[in-house]
Amino acid sequence: MDKKPRPRSYRYYELLLAAFVTVFLCSNLLGPGKAVQVDVPVFGTLTFGAAVLFFPLSYIFGDVLTEVYGYARARRVIWTGFVAMLFAAFMSWAVVRMPPAPGWPHQQAFEVAFGNTWRVVIASLIAYFCGEFVNSYALARLKVMTAGRYLWLRTIGSTILGEGVDSLLFYPVAFWGAGLLPDEMLPTLMLSQWVGKTLVEAAFTPVTYAVVGFLKRAENEDWYDRDTNFTPFRF
Repeated sequence: MDKKPRPRSYRYYELLLAAFVTVFLCSNLLGPGKAVQVDVPVFGTLTFGAAVLFFPLSYIFGDVLTEVYGYARARRVIWTGFVAMLFAAFMSWAVVRMPPAPGWPHQQAFEVAFGNTWRVVIASLIAYFCGEFVNSYALARLKVMTAGRYLWLRTIGSTILGEGVDSLLFYPVAFWGAGLLPDEMLPTLMLSQWVGKTLVEAAFTPVTYAVVGFLKRAENEDWYDRDTNFTPFRF
């Protein structure tokens, strides 16, 4: 399908939108501030940010949305996540600055956990905006170029590009000089996040195939972005 999107209702689109936003908020509010170190056979000791547990799922959702519903509808989901993160950041800022009740002993710990949310949010929004749109654009263009074949290659290839942009932008902007993570650890975290997220995408390829196949049949949709305006600045 290469005509302009026409108004129609989908059974699962809103569910995917909600799942995408939920995973995105978890990955950015819970994951980035903690560095994890594990020993993996063959690979040795790996250090990575805890967000690796969440964030690859947002790219999988993004791949599914673009593959089934097209770039324009995926763009709407990306913008929804963007606005949701802005709201969460504002509420975090407001709650941190509210005066604590007398005798409540956890204000300092609360500020450590959420006090730098503004910087994490700025970094997250920059990286998210660039990475998600690179991923969605690459997948949509590759779908047309390959006539819808090689889904595994398209999802992994677009993720390498999108996750690369995201990881290279997020950690320096969020943590360089902030004191939450050692600066010398950031290059290792960036590389491990990039590789780790891409490996998660590859591992979930069978699931992606199954979900995409189900949605295409259930929604009677398989969009090709031949005449799409790929600007990210539309809703």
